[in-house]
Amino acid sequence: MSTNDSTHAPLPTGSGAARRVSGLLPVFPWDRLEPYKATAAAHPGGIVDLSVGTPVDPVPELIRKALAEASDAPGYPTVWGTPELREAIAGWLRRRLGATGADPSGVLPTIGSKELVAWLPTQLGLGPGDRVALPRLAYPTYEVGARLAGAEPVVYDDPWELDPAGLRLLWLNSPSNPTGRVLGTDELRRTVAWAREHGVLLVSDECYLELGWEADPVSVLHPDVCGDGHDGLLAVHSLSKRSNLAGYRASFVAGDRAVVHELLQVRKHGGMIVPAPVQAATVAALEDDAHVAEQRERYARRRSALREALEAYGFRIEHSEASLYLWATRDEPCWDTVAELAGLGILVAPGDFYGEAGERFVRVAFTAVDERVDAAVRRLGA
Repeated sequence: MSTNDSTHAPLPTGSGAARRVSGLLPVFPWDRLEPYKATAAAHPGGIVDLSVGTPVDPVPELIRKALAEASDAPGYPTVWGTPELREAIAGWLRRRLGATGADPSGVLPTIGSKELVAWLPTQLGLGPGDRVALPRLAYPTYEVGARLAGAEPVVYDDPWELDPAGLRLLWLNSPSNPTGRVLGTDELRRTVAWAREHGVLLVSDECYLELGWEADPVSVLHPDVCGDGHDGLLAVHSLSKRSNLAGYRASFVAGDRAVVHELLQVRKHGGMIVPAPVQAATVAALEDDAHVAEQRERYARRRSALREALEAYGFRIEHSEASLYLWATRDEPCWDTVAELAGLGILVAPGDFYGEAGERFVRVAFTAVDERVDAAVRRLGA
């Protein structure tokens, strides 16, 4: 064997430190899907990729124009963002979510919501001996963030049944990824009260809040949920889905001013800065509601077509009242379902990516273009 074979070359000095970090983490789930992706791609009609909820429609022209007009940006932007950006975020929270207590001092732009989710426990100083709670079926990065900090992830069905000892951070996700479940106002109010009673920071991932289909999602920052103040609460929002800005990494966190300011201080040292043109584009996106309504109409058509086709094929759809996914089952192991659909050239996400409770479900995104959705519908009906 050649000593120049890069696949077997010795690891560089210092790599042990990197392995100590990666060893804390689960296997990256999407790597396991690659063989099924290859099967689906071999279909004569090409792959219909409904596995990852990535936007496929054009970025609205007014947002691209704002980005271009701000592209002459030779200086460093600020971590906190421009006053215009902070006011746009606060104004959107008040106008769209009814979060009447939102103001520019309690918001912070972030470099995509996944970045914040993954590093929030670390930036809050959590570590060994601390616990981070997450839903039993959940976005995998909640667990990753806890493990990166050296904290213990714990899962729950009902958050108020958790043991509060050592619990520092509680994740909510409504609408849920992967299930599309929406938590009602009463349930949110009870959870907020429980978290405040036990001194636990409650962080609500609300990235799909504007994509309710059979329910009207409510923010934890709404006064019907949290009362007159946002103490002990953070809400995470993203423009990836509602404005097709996944490639821009445009997002923000809002809520408890003291926590936001602590994050600001930490992120200043870490250089976690949203680029100036993206800040300007975010302002344009948040101040315009028309493009969001247009995108919702596209998703509604795709959702309806896929749901009808899946149900006719023998699937049962559970929850799915909001978000960009259908949570589907035929009461069989999820990988069997993935394999069968891959044979039809359709790629979906296995439910166990999101926890053992999803092992008999698949998550079907309706983020493909109309032509690919139509192809999936034809194949399911064949």
